[in-house]
Amino acid sequence: MNFDFSDEQKQMRDAARKFLAEKCPPKAVREVLDGKTTYDKALWKGLAEMGFLGVAIPEEFGGAGAGHLELCVIAEEMGRALAPVPFSSTVYLAAEALLLAGSDAQKQKWLPKIASGEAIGTLALFEGKGNPSPQAIKLPASGGTLSGVKKPVPDGAIADFAVVAARTGSTGRDADISLFLVDLKAGGVEVRSLTNIDPTHGQAELTFKNCKAEPLGAAGEGWGILTQVLDRAAVLMAFEQVGGSDRALEMGRDYALDRIAFGRPIGSFQAVKHILADMYVSATLARSNCYYGAWALSTNASELPEAAAAARISATQAFQHCSKNNIQVHGGMGFTWEFDCHMYYRRANATAVTLGSLSYWEDQLIDRMRKKNAA
Repeated sequence: MNFDFSDEQKQMRDAARKFLAEKCPPKAVREVLDGKTTYDKALWKGLAEMGFLGVAIPEEFGGAGAGHLELCVIAEEMGRALAPVPFSSTVYLAAEALLLAGSDAQKQKWLPKIASGEAIGTLALFEGKGNPSPQAIKLPASGGTLSGVKKPVPDGAIADFAVVAARTGSTGRDADISLFLVDLKAGGVEVRSLTNIDPTHGQAELTFKNCKAEPLGAAGEGWGILTQVLDRAAVLMAFEQVGGSDRALEMGRDYALDRIAFGRPIGSFQAVKHILADMYVSATLARSNCYYGAWALSTNASELPEAAAAARISATQAFQHCSKNNIQVHGGMGFTWEFDCHMYYRRANATAVTLGSLSYWEDQLIDRMRKKNAA
């Protein structure tokens, strides 16, 4: 049994790595980090031209029609490069919600625009602090309009449309939640950018004021759809985190080999070796869980809920561990703005809460395994 990617998928990975190395060096990331632009528009256009934005979108909707395994490969490279573009919000969240629940008309309208880079999408789920849950969704939907606040919304300040979770019932059950599709450029929405730890992935507050909304999926099925979207996004985000983990490990290793202290490379000291070895173990364990998640996602296996949670947990832990210890290996220089270590540390901590906290996914894994064993 082969647990690796195919030769074609590896070629796609190599092409993505080469493209991002050329078009997304640390200097390009810093342009967004320094606030000179909200995202790298040239890189976004280039990703569309390479076919990466639509890699998992069917050909009938303007995509490449490849699949989720190919998207996992691209996601890993995006994480390695810290690509400052709305890739996760548009591709993992908005596009997946459309693929799962959108009508043919909705798919025809938005998916080709995503694949071509013409449209940026997002998921408006959270309403302040806390983890995803039906009870946390308070924003009401009535008469085809929405009124209320969503925050933080990933890339909400630059998004063209949003999939919005809203309350359509008062029974206290999951069936109270429905999804809606909102054109953010059509009016009725006030947007305010929020300050966050990683400006290369912006967050925003969206205030809906009698905003026109189009139902996405059947009424009362919103939470079931959201659960599937979050599981898919968890696997894809985990690959980004693994890519970032590997790159942080490489940065620490290279510095340890080049930095001379007491007449020898610091990588020859046992304490530094232990740090790097621990980073390698955490990154490798996360990759193993991610591969399991990729298999479950690509085959729509019944194990996807557990696999997604496991991938999300291990990848979150690995990225935070590797980015933190990369700074430690660099010593005092690792804390400075001039070195790139902090950029990976920022991204690690930002992605750790994007889809819900680490403890949320740990609880999800336990609950899902308990229910499966009881069945």
